[in-house]
Amino acid sequence: QVQLVESGGGLVQTGGSLRLSCAASGDTMCISVMNWFRRAPGKERELVAAIVNVGTTYHTSSVKGRFTISRDDAKNTVYLQMNNLKPEDTAVYYCKATGCEYDYWGQGTQVTVSS
Repeated sequence: QVQLVESGGGLVQTGGSLRLSCAASGDTMCISVMNWFRRAPGKERELVAAIVNVGTTYHTSSVKGRFTISRDDAKNTVYLQMNNLKPEDTAVYYCKATGCEYDYWGQGTQVTVSS
């Protein structure tokens, strides 16, 4: 079993920054990819960024140049640094661990960007 706990969400003005954290615990050795998803009101959940355990990263086009996914293996934590935030980034952000027998999700953290 893997437990994921997100933190770092909040309310920020347009152009501001936030850093989300996702701390993993339990059987983390099986995790091969850590992902950040988001779900905006009235929209489908979308993949925002991912990082493979060898360090390869992916960022969806709408956040490239603004968001950066990174990891600290010593802390079993994945981060999403979000800069130059826009109102359309408002969503609940979830981290997801894949590669184990089951996929695991965190509880989500709300990010609200005011215009």
